[in-house]
Amino acid sequence: MSSGARNPAPAGRGELLATGATAIAVLAVSTSAPLIAFAAAPALAVAFWRNLLATGAVAPFVLARRRPELRALAAPIGRRQLGWCVLAGVALAAHFGTWMPSAQLTSVATATALVATQPVWQGLIALGQGRRLPLLTWVGIAVAVLGATLATGADIGFDARAVAGDLLALAGAIFAAVYTALGEHARRTVSTTTYTTICYGVCAVVLLVVCLAAGVPLTGFPGSTWLAVLGLVVGAQLLGHSMFSYALHKIPATTVSVLILLEVPGAALIAWAWLGQVPRAAALPGLGLLLVGVAVVVLGGTRVRTPPPLPPEAGPPEHPPPPA
Repeated sequence: MSSGARNPAPAGRGELLATGATAIAVLAVSTSAPLIAFAAAPALAVAFWRNLLATGAVAPFVLARRRPELRALAAPIGRRQLGWCVLAGVALAAHFGTWMPSAQLTSVATATALVATQPVWQGLIALGQGRRLPLLTWVGIAVAVLGATLATGADIGFDARAVAGDLLALAGAIFAAVYTALGEHARRTVSTTTYTTICYGVCAVVLLVVCLAAGVPLTGFPGSTWLAVLGLVVGAQLLGHSMFSYALHKIPATTVSVLILLEVPGAALIAWAWLGQVPRAAALPGLGLLLVGVAVVVLGGTRVRTPPPLPPEAGPPEHPPPPA
């Protein structure tokens, strides 16, 4: 009897810790777009340093604890999975290379909302792979597209620069969906830490090549910009995604995916209080519809597929946190 009385307590504590972890994660990822907008440096340079430093943070652990896995990936039998990891890293570079500049061109609120349409593109990718989408998902896609159209249309009359930012944010959402789809293949057998190390490393290399080819400066920034880059690494890239991964062990993935949408108002409030970016009134109805549509897509997407099991270390794959 005494053992039965103790069982509910750990479960309750676990759920409480998961709820707290989710709250921390939402706050951490909400700082991403404001920090990018604040940084006095080209967005591509910020993206490069963000991924290089993130790689440096996780690589020592992988080299110390995952050497057998790395050797297996280098062997002929593991090169297919390594290929998926590399392709995912290229897609991640395309995501950062489009979305991060968008946060400096359009408002933080709009850039964050448009990149949050990732589940919409994820559903369309699933359709292209031969999966049937439920009616609820199609309704959500229609509402999200309508919201994105209204929000972008409000920017057309405001500033051509903002419209370019809107389009880049949408491209960032598409590349995030591609990154997630590629990563789903890799993570069937590759642990999370090894996968993220390879992805971040490949992403940093691709962004470095782009920066050098385009003549984008990589140094000479003020100290405040370097602090912003460190904030991106510690906050959105490591702390935010790590807390989401922890929460997935106690909270359904669909719930976590819907809660991630709180990043949009969170980022808008931070940008308002810190950067003085007051959300444009004309864009608010569209942004609201967009978030409702994405939430419906996430809820409908639970009926689309049941992915194969992952290694215990990797954690559940459904609706993984976006890389923003």
